[in-house]
Amino acid sequence: MKYADNTTFWFVFCKSDLLLQRMGGGLYTIPTGDTPPTEVKPWTTIHQIDAPQMDTMHVKAYTIDAPVTESPTFEMCGLRASYYKLPRVLYLAAGKCQEIIYWDQNTRFCGVCGAPMKLHTNISKRCEHCGKEVWPQLATAVIVLIHRGDEVLLVHANNFKRNFFGLVAGFVETGETLEEAVVREVSEEVGITIQNIRYFASQPWPYPSGLMVGFTAEYVSGEIKLQRSELAAGGWYHKDHLPELPEKLSIARQLIDHWLESF
Repeated sequence: MKYADNTTFWFVFCKSDLLLQRMGGGLYTIPTGDTPPTEVKPWTTIHQIDAPQMDTMHVKAYTIDAPVTESPTFEMCGLRASYYKLPRVLYLAAGKCQEIIYWDQNTRFCGVCGAPMKLHTNISKRCEHCGKEVWPQLATAVIVLIHRGDEVLLVHANNFKRNFFGLVAGFVETGETLEEAVVREVSEEVGITIQNIRYFASQPWPYPSGLMVGFTAEYVSGEIKLQRSELAAGGWYHKDHLPELPEKLSIARQLIDHWLESF
């Protein structure tokens, strides 16, 4: 569906659920219009969001205390699940909205003096007492596909909620490059040596506020020794005999699919 320039989109969240508008035929969109699609309390903060994917549109976001139910027009949907219902551009914008809301909710008071923080710009706050300024923080993580001929290293992390296998990943630490983080995470989690680390792509990961940076690498040496505090299972898998893979929205799946397409 095409929208006119300057259309205002309303991204409305109840906790981690997003308000979607039914369009019929199994299609969904984000509510649009000059006014909010739900009641707005006097104390509700309506965020003006700068969404790079929607440069000719207006994007606004706010939270509601209770989900919208029994509506012929709207339904609530988890942000992750909305990937499969919304056009990609709206899903990406929803992710940024959720990240700004998360940041707002977790920076209500100054970390220096404890006084209230107040929005200064769309993406900054200033302490009303000492003047300390803060901006949204990203948790940067690396994720790497390691291949050995026609085999790929897949792991099942302890925090996975389903029985799929993904890729070695972890957060970047202070004082290290992205490539150094890849080497360290691989050494810590599976105990092998890799080479030819190549950047693949990056992906916003608003669960709740992250950036995933994807790489590929080649196996060099070593036997797999799983870090049991992080991983429940893992090993080499032939391209023709893969376990259940991560869902399509993840950069892990993009890396695996790209590797499979190389054969």
